[in-house]
Amino acid sequence: MTRWIRYRYDGREGFGRLDGETILVHEGDLFGAPVPTGRSLPLAEVRVDLPCRPSKLIALWNNFRSMAEKQNLAHPQAPLFFVKPPNSYAAHGETVAMPEAAGRVLYEGELGIVIGRRGRDLTPAAAADHIFGYTCLNDVTSLDILRADESFPQWTRSKGLDGFSPFGPVIATDLDPDAARVVVRLDGQERQNYPLSDMIYSPREVVAMISQGLTLEPGDVIACGTSNGAGTIKRGMRVEVEIAGIGVLENRFA
Repeated sequence: MTRWIRYRYDGREGFGRLDGETILVHEGDLFGAPVPTGRSLPLAEVRVDLPCRPSKLIALWNNFRSMAEKQNLAHPQAPLFFVKPPNSYAAHGETVAMPEAAGRVLYEGELGIVIGRRGRDLTPAAAADHIFGYTCLNDVTSLDILRADESFPQWTRSKGLDGFSPFGPVIATDLDPDAARVVVRLDGQERQNYPLSDMIYSPREVVAMISQGLTLEPGDVIACGTSNGAGTIKRGMRVEVEIAGIGVLENRFA
């Protein structure tokens, strides 16, 4: 498994392959043919950046059987999704400010699919070749904004506030989602722990169905939805989203 990381060091951006606590610096196009430079950097000396810069971040709702069963939700005929804007992106280690207007704020630990090739109208088999890798994601939500108007749930506004889409710290290739779990800790206490094998639609199926009539670009991210255990965040709390093989995404909320 290869883990790709982007970073800032000495005022410049860069990327490379993470080998333990060392970054093997590369250059060129991460989604094309990255070239090793022969240089390396200690992970402890860089600031971790977003692992990619999506043109769009698409997030799913109701994609886990156990959550659907608990909430008495029918299985959707196609993925139910919304788009989170670029201002909501936050890197590993960043502090996320929660505005007063947000009210109650929820964490939702998720697997993120990272697209590596441009594509549209894909089949599930073809979609596999368009998945570059996977990352950790926290689909942060303002519950009060979401439910403020019973006639129209405000998905975009409630989930699109500044910093409400932390993802990272790396993109892991060759991860088997069916063998992985999402674990979320709030101030060190485990709050979510669920298997990715419980997804209603697998990553390949998700990519294929979303791509119907909608072009996916290299670097785009699709959040696979969450399962039981999502809960509220208070100011000063630290949220960790961990997926074995990817690592730990950590952010403090203020």
